[in-house]
Amino acid sequence: MSRAPHAPEAPRAAEAARAAEAAEAAEPPSPFAGMGRSFDSALLRGIGNITRRALGPYQTAIVRIGFAVTMLVFLLREWPHRGTLYGPDSPWGYDLATRFVDDSGAFTLLLWSDSGLWFELVYHLTMVFCVALLVGWRTRASSVLFMIGVLSLQNRSVFMHDGGDNVIHLMAMYLVVTRCGQVWSLDARRRARQRAAGGAAGDTTGIVLWAVLGAALAIALASGKLDSPVWTAFFLGMWLVHAYWWLIRRHAPGEPRVVSEMIGNLVHNAALLVIMFEVCIIYSTAGWYKIQGSRWQDGTAVYYPLELDYFNAWPELSSLITGSGMLVLALTYGTVMLQVVFPFALFNRRAKNVLLVLMMGEHVGIAVLLGLPFFSMAMIAMDAVFLPTAFLVWLGSRSKRVTAPLARFTGRWRRPAERAAVDEAPQGVEPAPARPAWAERA
Repeated sequence: MSRAPHAPEAPRAAEAARAAEAAEAAEPPSPFAGMGRSFDSALLRGIGNITRRALGPYQTAIVRIGFAVTMLVFLLREWPHRGTLYGPDSPWGYDLATRFVDDSGAFTLLLWSDSGLWFELVYHLTMVFCVALLVGWRTRASSVLFMIGVLSLQNRSVFMHDGGDNVIHLMAMYLVVTRCGQVWSLDARRRARQRAAGGAAGDTTGIVLWAVLGAALAIALASGKLDSPVWTAFFLGMWLVHAYWWLIRRHAPGEPRVVSEMIGNLVHNAALLVIMFEVCIIYSTAGWYKIQGSRWQDGTAVYYPLELDYFNAWPELSSLITGSGMLVLALTYGTVMLQVVFPFALFNRRAKNVLLVLMMGEHVGIAVLLGLPFFSMAMIAMDAVFLPTAFLVWLGSRSKRVTAPLARFTGRWRRPAERAAVDEAPQGVEPAPARPAWAERA
């Protein structure tokens, strides 16, 4: 009788034993359960991010401004020596340059004629193209013209360049396929006026500009000046793509326009990724090659260029640095470490921002100590692609103090309706585009 109250425990114990045996026999849950759904969701978000909008509008704008300023200042600085560098007085004569271009397939307008007048026209038009790209006037066309000007000058005298010129050479081609005029440009200002006025007006200037460029391309093809199949396909393809873009934006508001928008976003974002990858490649290769040098290993590499008369821009400052062995050692090892570590620092935002400041400071030091300002300007403009958006927005708001007087001055010649639309538009940070970002470049 004393065991009767505990009788129900036997069935429960048996049931628990059977459950334990079943649990042991059953397979454990897969650690990959649900990963398919998570991967699909992440993939859809990623595809949406790179197709719905053009990334990095402020970064591409600062890169555009930086390289346009660098090339313009260089052309102004070398204006008295332009004939010796790229013109009829160049040691790299017209015949030698022609043979080199024929063998390499490079493009340059300066070899279409050996006339001094033609050289002057190309040189000064390149300066005009730099200004147009700098202010963001018709950035679709001005980026192509900027590239033509840069390639024409640099491919005319290939032995007149340094690393900074090579960077400008590459970036001039990359900017062609980016929407670098979304912000901080006359194009963005024109679009803001159109939105404030309640709709898009006719673009007579753009039609005339691309008609003139198409006529120039047709003349070059008909005269045989443009005889390279690669460059013919490139320029003809660019003109046809922009003509198609103009037609789609105005006459195909449905699915063709949506698909074209997505393709445009993909091209821009891919070019932005290539620019970032290019920066990483330059610093990685420079850093790892330095590691292999004996002077970089013993910490004395910085000493030697500072003692060369060719690079000794400020002898007193250079002597102050070379007189301290510890300072030379720190600068030598610090340079190598910055260049090697920089690509890996991109995975951490704070580390990336700190290294950006150090890298830009290093280039300022190169400009001052070694007398290489244009190389440093090109490298800083290239590094700017990694600047944080918040900083660039803040920088843009501060620059309004400088550009506001010019905006008021140019606004006096607008029609009253346009002037009122601009006055009513919000000031400060560039307004977010009402349309997708892919369409925010003229």
